[in-house]
Formats: sequence, C-alpha cells, structure tokens
Amino acid sequence: MTAIEHFDSIKLRRALGNFATGVTVVTTRAPNGKHLGVTANSFNSVSLDPALVLWSIDKQSSSAPAFLDATHFAVNVLSADQVAHSNHFARRSIDKFSGCEFQDGLGGTAVLPDCAAVFECRSHQVVEGGDHWILIGRVLRFSDSGKAPLLYHQGNYAHVMPLVQDSALRTGAGT
Repeated sequence: MTAIEHFDSIKLRRALGNFATGVTVVTTRAPNGKHLGVTANSFNSVSLDPALVLWSIDKQSSSAPAFLDATHFAVNVLSADQVAHSNHFARRSIDKFSGCEFQDGLGGTAVLPDCAAVFECRSHQVVEGGDHWILIGRVLRFSDSGKAPLLYHQGNYAHVMPLVQDSALRTGAGT
C-alpha cells in the first residue's frame, strides 16, 4: 500500500464510520456560570494510572473556547435510550440546559441522569490535533450504571448486541 497525501474527506469519513463509537454529552461550566454541553463521539480512555480520558472538539465550535479554558468537564456516556439527549446537545441553541434535568458535578459541570456512565474530570492537557483540539482530563469521580450504551456507526445510532459464542471459546477450553 502506498502513502496517499490527499484524501477525499467524504470517503475518509465513511471509512472512519466503520469504527463504532459510543455517544457522549460533554459538559462544562463557563466562567460566567453558564452550563455548556456538546454531543461528541470522540471519547476514549488514555490511562488507568493516572486515570485519564480524552475527547476532541472542532476548533470552529462556538463552545471550544469555554472548554479550552475550563478547569473541569464531565463526560456523560449516553445509554441506548438517550437518543433525544444526543440530538438535543448536537444542535446549536442559546440554552441547551433549559428544561433539561441534571445535577451539578465537580467544578459545576452538568451530570445528566440515567447515563450508562459518567466521568467527572479535571482538565489535564490540551493537544492540537489538526482541525480539532484534543482535551485530556484526569478522572476525579465516575459512575457506572451498567446500562447498555448508545452507539454511533456509519452515521446512524445503534445499540450493543452481544455475539453468541461457543461456551468452549469463552472459557478457553479446547485449546
């Protein structure tokens, strides 16, 4: 395979879409006290010791400056029944939290109810990554509800469907 210097961005996005991701709403609180939240599927773990996670935000996002300056952020991993939250926080609007239930988390971040998991983080590092900023956070507190997460694959929402495997393969028997 030879290296290609220029990619068709639409084809690249489609190929990247083959990697199913979870869907999150990342929240912070601006210095003026306003809650901010964005839908993101760029969330990933970085390290267990210390506990670090990352997500990325488009440099052109109107919320980017607030997230770059924030001391804390929360990653709300949406559960399979929270498509409406994903769509709501993906829209551009004046106040995404009007009429939205949440609790104040660490650093004043918004923690949404009924999520599959929540990671409350202190901002640790920002890395430039092309047309996005990569925000790394140190996990200070987390919760895990055990609910199935909402997934995103090839431009569509999806849900987890466990594969049925031969019990001998699961236990390692027969090897």
